Amino acid sequence: MSKKKVLLIDDEENFCFLVKQNLEETKEFIVEYANDPDKGIKLAKKLIPEVILLDITMPKKSGLQVLEIIKQDAKTMAIPIIMLTALSDDNTKLKASYLYGDDYVVKPVPFDVLKAKIEEVIDRHSKLR
Repeated sequence: MSKKKVLLIDDEENFCFLVKQNLEETKEFIVEYANDPDKGIKLAKKLIPEVILLDITMPKKSGLQVLEIIKQDAKTMAIPIIMLTALSDDNTKLKASYLYGDDYVVKPVPFDVLKAKIEEVIDRHSKLR
């Protein structure tokens, strides 16, 4: 079984490291991450991962702006995106949903819940193809 590519775009280096370590320990995932929104967009185009985990609150560009850019690009628009953020207000959730975010997870998130969400989103998308 081939490993699933996950791209994490989040400005918190420690959080990225932990998520990468935990997901790769399962031997089911290969995780790349970017701590900068623009690098994250470039990586998305280069890697075409099975799923992107995207933080909302970042310097330079918000995750919602990144989501919009990724969903407007023909090369990356089909990649499912899980918003992974500390923002739990309904307004932000609605904006993410409107911009075609596939799921919304509020930090801190237990690892097993995050893994289940990733698998669920990848599975749902593979059925749509």
